[in-house]
Formats: sequence, C-alpha cells, structure tokens
Amino acid sequence: MTSRIAPPFNRGVTATPIDTHEARRIRSFVLRQGRFSPAQQRAFDQLWPRFGLDYAGTPRDFDAAFGRRAPRILEIGFGNGEALLHSALRDSGRDHVGIEVHAPGVGRLLNALAAADVRNARIYRHDAVEVLENEIADAAFDEIRIYFPDPWHKKRHHKRRLVNPGFAALLLRKLAMGGRLHLATDWRDYAEQMWDVLDATPGLTNVAGARGHVARPDWRPQTHFETRGRKLGHGVWDLLYERSEPQVRD
Repeated sequence: MTSRIAPPFNRGVTATPIDTHEARRIRSFVLRQGRFSPAQQRAFDQLWPRFGLDYAGTPRDFDAAFGRRAPRILEIGFGNGEALLHSALRDSGRDHVGIEVHAPGVGRLLNALAAADVRNARIYRHDAVEVLENEIADAAFDEIRIYFPDPWHKKRHHKRRLVNPGFAALLLRKLAMGGRLHLATDWRDYAEQMWDVLDATPGLTNVAGARGHVARPDWRPQTHFETRGRKLGHGVWDLLYERSEPQVRD
C-alpha cells in the first residue's frame, strides 16, 4: 500500500494505451465500481437523458448535442467531476464534455450538474480511447484536460500509464490549432514521463519551456487532498501545452 496523498476522485483515468497492437488489450484503469447510493441510481435513471452521451461508435455532432455552436473542452477521467463542474460554471461560453468509466463518480456528477442547472456539460461513461477514435472528429476541441491519471507507480505497471506516444498523437489530432492540452499529476516520476513524451511530440509546444510546468491555473480547482498534500510537502505538477505547427527540420 502506498502513502501518497492525491486527489482520489481522479484515479482510474478512462483509456487504453495504444502504443502497439498488443497493448490494445492493456487497460490503464481498473473498474472498481464501489457501491451505488440511491441518489446515484436515481441520477442515472432520471438525469442520463439530460446530460449523458451514449457511445455509438460514430462521429458525434456536438453542436446538436448542446444545441449551439461554441468552443469545447474535453476532460478525460473526471472522477467525481469537481473540476468539470467548476469549469462549466465559471466558463459558460464554452461547452464541456467529460469521459469517465466509474459509475458512482458519474452519478455524483449527474446530481451536481442538475442541482446547479448546468447547461453546458455532457458526459460519456465509456473508454476514452474509443470515444476519441470513433466519436470525436479531428480538431474538434479547443482544450483537453487530464487531471491526476493513475500513476501506476510500480515499474512493472508503467506500460499501463495513459500518457504514451500513441495516445499523445491521438490527443494532438483532436485539438484545434492553437488549442491547449493541460495535465496535472502529483507523482514526480509520472511528470518526468509526461515531459519525455509530450516535449518530443511534434506539434505540441510546452508553454513553460522544455520540461517546464506552470502554477495551478484558476480553471483547475485545488482539492482538499491536494491542499493537505502540499502541507505535507507533496508536489503537484501542472503541464500546459499548445498545439502548434510542427517545425520542419533541415
């Protein structure tokens, strides 16, 4: 067991590594669904038609889903949805799409969105890679966010980590030119891997410079667990990239 202090609601990011054909069977998450509360079950029964996006495996018309044309933000692995709810409330001019596989967290976010009468958020409960590959058109999002993905801290489990070259290339395709990719981790070793992968991805530019990170931006709320961790001296790294034209080398 590890003693790490980390926001647990974002563990188990919903994706499958795609570096190799064999890796397609390796999941970067483990489904530990926990127990549904009656309120969460009611959320699925009553609120999914309002906020849910059923995976169909065909390109999604997000303008139709939201009933308007607006810039869009995608959050992968939203956990209980605190960050997505915070962003949707403070940034009503943009539409927010979240992806998560863990049903209790999805139920909690459904209830929170309804309580706040949020109009600019929709949710998938499905594997993120399949959604990205089959339902999201290239250059469809102005921002993609991945907060505290499972670090799989044991070396033999590093192959399960979400951020790898194949996944980075997929994210790049889904970002509009000039769009942002924002990641956060509280595991230094994983931050190092993110830098290794993303700084080397043509078309992604680290806004803080090579192997750089930024202060937590106001669109990502600081969690209770993060606050406690910082008091104990634990680090958190926010990595921010922009999609740019790849430089042509001589």
